[in-house]
Amino acid sequence: MQISKVAIIGGGTAGWLAANHLGLALAGRAIQLTLIESPDIPTIGVGEGTVPSIRQTLKRFGIRETEFIRSCDVSFKQSIKFQNWLNKQLHGEGNFYHHLFDNPFRFGDQHSKAWYQDWQSSQTDSAYAQTVSPQFAACEANLAPKQITTPEYESVCGYAYHLNAAKFAQLLGDNAKGKFNVEHVKANVLDAKLHANGAIKSLILDKHSAQPEREFDFYIDCSGFESILHAKVLKSDFVDKSSQLFVNQALVAQVPTDESQALPPYTLATAHQAGWIWDIALPSRRGCGLVFSDNHISSEQAQDKFAKYLGEAAAQASIRQIPMKVGYRKQFWQQNCVALGLTQGFLEPIEATSILLTDFSADYLAKRFPSSTEQISLLRERFNHTMTYAWERVVEFAKLHYCLSDRIDSQFWIDNRAAESIPDGLKQRLALWQTAMPITDDFFSRFEVFNLDNYLYVLNGMKFKGDFVAASSQSNKSAGKGNLAIESMANQLLAELPEHRDLINKIHQFGLQTV
Repeated sequence: MQISKVAIIGGGTAGWLAANHLGLALAGRAIQLTLIESPDIPTIGVGEGTVPSIRQTLKRFGIRETEFIRSCDVSFKQSIKFQNWLNKQLHGEGNFYHHLFDNPFRFGDQHSKAWYQDWQSSQTDSAYAQTVSPQFAACEANLAPKQITTPEYESVCGYAYHLNAAKFAQLLGDNAKGKFNVEHVKANVLDAKLHANGAIKSLILDKHSAQPEREFDFYIDCSGFESILHAKVLKSDFVDKSSQLFVNQALVAQVPTDESQALPPYTLATAHQAGWIWDIALPSRRGCGLVFSDNHISSEQAQDKFAKYLGEAAAQASIRQIPMKVGYRKQFWQQNCVALGLTQGFLEPIEATSILLTDFSADYLAKRFPSSTEQISLLRERFNHTMTYAWERVVEFAKLHYCLSDRIDSQFWIDNRAAESIPDGLKQRLALWQTAMPITDDFFSRFEVFNLDNYLYVLNGMKFKGDFVAASSQSNKSAGKGNLAIESMANQLLAELPEHRDLINKIHQFGLQTV
């Protein structure tokens, strides 16, 4: 049977990303996309972070970068700055490192290997990110990643965005409806009817819909933690990852900012006794959240810590607590239904993985969307295998940030170094990198999600040291020349790039150039 009617359950970023990806990919096929969105579920709305791949996604959707920045309270994100993730007694109060969005600069493979060996074996206190990329200096100086004359989606330094999630969903929705003719229905899904084979036949909608029952050929569940179809109707199993990633609660708040102050071009991630605090600066407000393990501190202790971090702003802030079920669906695609977004799973937001995995999954589904029900079983197996691999790699990368910490001030950090809490794949890589330099071939699949350069920023930021043979004196000389080149490029960026807030203001006033 041909698939001609597709329902997306749930709006928000996940639902509308799916609608745009499918609308773009299926434009030449006779398929009607319908997005059914509850009128009663508010967005969390505390500021959202993305990764650089979102730029290509928005460009493909035909959304102008200028329009996006103006309509979604956007600021640029060039890095994640990790603060106090190491022992303060050994590395100082306020110790930090950057996970930059520019790739580490390379002066040829041989130099790269020699430089890395030399840096690993040295006793220098210089930051890894500072010695491999001029972007470090740009971030610390609160500079933008481009100039007003740089065309849309192009850059001087690599970047992603911070954004208002509710406004982003609205922009994506307008684009999907306007460009891809996506039908938008505001109603609550109460239940679903099944075919004899267990596949979903139809949806039962509430009084908001003119049709109490609607039948489709294929369903995409983007209903968030509620997981209306996957959990409640299809009884999908869940792979619990709380024994590896401990944080399971979040306190969230919005804090107004002084628009005369500098606008940090990075997410600030500050570790605390039993988790960490995100701080995302939009042009007119900060989205802040404290994530923690309630097995290590109480909600009351977490609230005290969050109030102390927010300072005077805590008195006016509306603070909400959100429980987080950490893990993913055992089968992302069951029968004729695919889970995307928070329905697919949730891992703590340490590296902005939520939008990343949603964008990746929706694009992957759209490229191999079934044209008939006869294709479903083969494509379903392929999708589930690929997405399980991708989610496991993200679990490993998230855990990397914790298990490398040498903090000893609480049981939370000690427990994170316990061997039984470290995924086997990560264990194997760390054992290898103890005696051999990390290389690209250690990441053999294009579905890794995070690659060698991502790992190098975290490994070296967390002071991971391998047992390497020191580089030769000639290599040291070559490495020194490379460091001078980075310093020269950094000085050039400092002279040429505008202040971050100034560029945002100019984009609102003049716009960026189209390519």
